[in-house]
Amino acid sequence: SRYGPKMPLAVDSTAELIRCKVLDSSGRLKSNELILSYGLALVRFVNLITERRQKIVSSIPLRQLAKEVDIPVWVVDLRHELTHGKLPRLALCRKGCDVVLDWLRKVYWNRQLGNNLCEEDEDEDEEEVQEELETNAELDHDAW
Repeated sequence: SRYGPKMPLAVDSTAELIRCKVLDSSGRLKSNELILSYGLALVRFVNLITERRQKIVSSIPLRQLAKEVDIPVWVVDLRHELTHGKLPRLALCRKGCDVVLDWLRKVYWNRQLGNNLCEEDEDEDEEEVQEELETNAELDHDAW
């Protein structure tokens, strides 16, 4: 609420993706409506996260920008299908949402919470998480 209309992109994206999961679990929406809801949230996430870099260097493909910030290429491909192609299956949209929320948790929320308030998955090594955070440290705070 302190940010008003200038909500950090990671917070806004997280809220939209969680809203999709809540709507999904409510059972109130049809499959096609859920695909559109997840789709909009995923498209906005990819576009907003890569937008700042794309403005600086417009000749870099979206897939390359996503790789630079460690977003899986298949999520960018999913965004492309949602935007320009046939709507994907709901299961793929759900998987995309889970992957993006995990990315947001690792790259944004763990840093906000100082890593000591978040439990890591059992199969993740603490060193791997630290390496990922260092790799993504180049993300400008203002981009969020």
